[in-house]
Amino acid sequence: MTDTHGHDVEELAANRCWELLRDAGVGRLAVWVGDHPDIFPVNFVVDHGTLVFRSAEGTKLASALTDVPVAVETDGYDESSAEAWSVVVRGRAERIQQVQELTDTLDLPLFPWQAGRKGIFVRVVPDSVTGRRFPVADPGVWRTPWSQVRRAPDE
Repeated sequence: MTDTHGHDVEELAANRCWELLRDAGVGRLAVWVGDHPDIFPVNFVVDHGTLVFRSAEGTKLASALTDVPVAVETDGYDESSAEAWSVVVRGRAERIQQVQELTDTLDLPLFPWQAGRKGIFVRVVPDSVTGRRFPVADPGVWRTPWSQVRRAPDE
């Protein structure tokens, strides 16, 4: 695929998206909060074709567990190829409550960055998984004669 400026964009196969998700472990959870979208960082693991994260009670959890779909996005950069990638998982979030499933989930290597009680496990069951890889533009492409102009302190 080529974007509107003639640059190659590779649509990633689902299995490649899952490989990248397994290696990433950190992403952004997009939810609907009241009358607006919001985004929360989450540590996640891939578990049998789903994403699992831990949470405490709060806005993120309450918003994720509604009937409104959620999305998890993660991305990265491969220095060796100078390519960036992005993967998006769209689906429904559900609280893990069944005893056997909860017991199995406790063994997952899931370590949130933020301290505190995060005893609630949430599973994102995907409706779709999409990804793209693309070459990163040389920063010089974006420079203009105004790029080096000093700006006022409040800009």
